[in-house]
Amino acid sequence: MSRAEHLVPLPSSSAVDVSLLRMLLLLLLIVPLPGPVMMTSPLTVALWRRGNRVSTINACHRLETGDGGLTVRCTALRLTQVPVGLSNHTTRLFLNKNLLTSLAANTFSSLFLLDELDLSHNQLSSLEAGCFRGLDSLCFLDLSFNRLSTLDLTVLGGLQVEANLTHNLWHCDCRMELAMPQLDLDPTSLAEVICATSDLPNLGAVGIPMVLLMEDWDLCLSVRKTTDMVTLVTMFLWLFMLICYLAYYIHQNQAVTRRNLEYLKLLENKDPYKPKKTTP
Repeated sequence: MSRAEHLVPLPSSSAVDVSLLRMLLLLLLIVPLPGPVMMTSPLTVALWRRGNRVSTINACHRLETGDGGLTVRCTALRLTQVPVGLSNHTTRLFLNKNLLTSLAANTFSSLFLLDELDLSHNQLSSLEAGCFRGLDSLCFLDLSFNRLSTLDLTVLGGLQVEANLTHNLWHCDCRMELAMPQLDLDPTSLAEVICATSDLPNLGAVGIPMVLLMEDWDLCLSVRKTTDMVTLVTMFLWLFMLICYLAYYIHQNQAVTRRNLEYLKLLENKDPYKPKKTTP
């Protein structure tokens, strides 16, 4: 048998390519590439967020009305923020059934033609002062099915609209009682403010409209009583401290006077020029 017959046959080029490919795949699995790090850089995240917010605008359904206005529906898109870039020709805006938790100031300031705003079925719990600034044409505001607990003058003050305020977590207290008469909301809107919690829970205040509660109870009475009690206690403590100080001052003066008298008597007894008393 010749030497050539004992030689191991060399692998073909295709087998070598397959082996190299397997090695490259194994290296890719073991050694992480820098791609994910670049994807999580601040600039990339900011651009992604910007692109995401722009994409939500494109996801909204827009319909032009006969009077040249624009109806924008962004319903059930799981939005966590109000989309930017809304047209200032928008007259009706539907942001209902989303995941909004708060509204920042000047959120709708460019929508000066807005007539109807639907924010129902969200998770709104805080409204920043001035979030409805610029909505001079607004006639209807739907805030139902949210988590609002107080009517803030800095938020709703000045809005002359009909508002749906039902199904919120309104807390009826003195601040609410003082704020309601100063709001310019439609009276029917305020009648729909149902107390979910109250400072008077034991008196049947929970579950009734705030306007009815104000007719029967003075929610600020307990606050005034508490304030009067604190003032009375403060005055009593101040008077007690003053009396204690005066008593201490008088006691100290008496002690000093007594010591001075004793010292004077001692000096008189030691005076060599003082005539001595003679016994008969």
